[in-house]
Amino acid sequence: MTPGVASSIARADGPLKLAVPRGALFGETLDMLDAVGVDTSGPRGDSRSLIFETDGVTLVTMRPSDVPTYVEAGAADVGITGKDVLLEQADREVYELLDLRYGYCRMIVAARDGDDPLGEPLRRRGSVRIATKYPRIAHDHFARTGRQAEIVEVKGSVEIGPLTGLVDAIVDLTASGRTLAENHLVEHEEIVECTARLIANPVSHKLKAPEIDALLEKMRAVVAQ
Repeated sequence: MTPGVASSIARADGPLKLAVPRGALFGETLDMLDAVGVDTSGPRGDSRSLIFETDGVTLVTMRPSDVPTYVEAGAADVGITGKDVLLEQADREVYELLDLRYGYCRMIVAARDGDDPLGEPLRRRGSVRIATKYPRIAHDHFARTGRQAEIVEVKGSVEIGPLTGLVDAIVDLTASGRTLAENHLVEHEEIVECTARLIANPVSHKLKAPEIDALLEKMRAVVAQ
């Protein structure tokens, strides 16, 4: 991959900047950082700060979906985010370095329980309507499987879509399946399994190779345990 202009602000001097995802991956990410010797007492505390200086590493906390943006631009040298985010932002110029093996969930297609919730709309009107927060992943999945899909991007609870008749099905992440069951939806297809991933800015990967390689090897050792 050829680094783009946006990657050029990365510098060899200064501490390694690591983008940390808040939300569902936050706790396990801090546990991983503890395991490789990074002090996480700052982000674990009550401070409302988003940036924490530690010995040799600066932690920058943000939404998981923002991590590739900051890493691509060089505002963070490395970062941790979900595979779902990387698939949805597949055009980001970042290196995926390691599957961290936590934050496991699956991207699936789900619909109301019925005889043929996906096939019947295809026969009747030639396409299915899909509600999702992941339009790229949804579009690519249905295109790859040879089906026409009208993608409806939503920001809130996608489960409402089939229940109100807005769409035929949803594409979303699931871990336990509990939310689906509570909304009388069932899984029909699995698209991909997702876990947390370590990513790097292409320029930083060269300029800060010793620091990034050392972090990578420590994380790889933790994952292998």
